[in-house]
Amino acid sequence: MTASPEIAPSVHESNGRKPMEPEEFQQVGAAIEAAVAETIVGQREAIRGVLICLAAGGHALLEGVPGLGKTTMARAFAGALDLSQRRVQFTPDLMPADITGTTVLTQGEGEVRGQLHFEPGPLFANLVVADEINRAAPRTQSALLEAMQEGRVTIANTTHLLPEPFFVLATQNPIELYGTYPLPEAELDRFLLKLRFEFPPIEELNAMVLRTTGDREPVTEKVADASTLLRMNALVRTVPIAAHVVDYASRIVLALHPDGAEASERVREYVRLGPSPRGVQTLCMAGRVSALMAGRLVVAVEDIRAVAAASLRHRLLLSFDAERQAISADEVIAETLQQIPREAR
Repeated sequence: MTASPEIAPSVHESNGRKPMEPEEFQQVGAAIEAAVAETIVGQREAIRGVLICLAAGGHALLEGVPGLGKTTMARAFAGALDLSQRRVQFTPDLMPADITGTTVLTQGEGEVRGQLHFEPGPLFANLVVADEINRAAPRTQSALLEAMQEGRVTIANTTHLLPEPFFVLATQNPIELYGTYPLPEAELDRFLLKLRFEFPPIEELNAMVLRTTGDREPVTEKVADASTLLRMNALVRTVPIAAHVVDYASRIVLALHPDGAEASERVREYVRLGPSPRGVQTLCMAGRVSALMAGRLVVAVEDIRAVAAASLRHRLLLSFDAERQAISADEVIAETLQQIPREAR
């Protein structure tokens, strides 16, 4: 195991931590990506997307058919980060208390025997891998919702704060597969990005087989810790974003609403519900990380465009006609990006 990259100290202090410099951010981000790439073959866009979520302090949803490496990628990020980690296999019979924790009677002796105390569940970790999240019933999904949005859980009228940082890396199979439940729109909206796993080309498929069927299992090197991630989160929020770039992000979201003034005929016909205001917030936060990873200190329109599909695809509710004609959210978003002018009006 190696330590986090050595960085020149800063003269400023923030919440007891040395604030991260942009050069350090790019270095640490590249180190995390490289460590994960030692385990995962291909899927570069998904790797960058998860890194964006971690750096921005958000949650990631990984979607793809079984066998493409979604859970392996989640474990690889867990291995690259020196954090407390828990993995939960979501099943239809999983109950809310199974993930949040429950109040139990002590088994000690004397005065403490028979007293109630709280036993934390697997959500009380820095990094929670929620495997096949769309196989859990709605009650359990509701319990996860508060944790993702508020960073806390409420049990028996008592609120328990979750550790910082707190990230959920969730995997799901396409909802048309047997034994899955569509995630509620409110829960989907809490994921910063939704990342798709595509079937690999033959070169990557060959490399995957050679890497995973040998006598040695790939081991992900630890390159960052909780303090490093919190400093990354703090730096992201300080990156300046010009008013015309925010306006561009807002116009994209408004154009994806069927009743919006700039909505295309395709949007009016195939979109039932457009993104919430979190869509604009996500575009700007993810765009900040994209700029930092490119070595820039100002968010550009191109950064917004680069993260648009992953930021918005799970925030679009398509019509039945769109589903019947196999029209995807990515197609609608791509068409909207072509129509929205990049320059401010």
